[in-house]
Amino acid sequence: MDQWKPGQLTEPHFRTRLTEGEVWLALQGDQVAGAWELWWDDPAAWGPQPPTAAYIHRLMTDRRVAPPGAGRHMLAEAERRIAAAGRPLSRLDCLSTNPRLREYYQAAGYTVVGEQTAKDGGLGTPYAVTLLEKRLR
Repeated sequence: MDQWKPGQLTEPHFRTRLTEGEVWLALQGDQVAGAWELWWDDPAAWGPQPPTAAYIHRLMTDRRVAPPGAGRHMLAEAERRIAAAGRPLSRLDCLSTNPRLREYYQAAGYTVVGEQTAKDGGLGTPYAVTLLEKRLR
């Protein structure tokens, strides 16, 4: 799925995520099979929001290592983490030009709730994203 390109995000991005959010790795034996980021707010995509949701970003798997279904398993783990923190909503976004990824999230129970036509994700050029959410309880 064409969502982002290698090298688009630099070390400062991940340092910020480790400070302000969470970065999770999924292991298969001693190899990294996938990862995701969990943010506790996302004003660039969602604007100011009350603390009722957490935001999943950069859900990814390494197809050479990850078993089938690993992405869904990681998504469910992120949702459990969000619910355990007392937040009833899981939110995420994907490029508006990526219908395959939008369909993947919808098949996992997410509903399209809007579009952000000019998200500034720190890549230098604003881009359009589809906003999706799932009620966890």
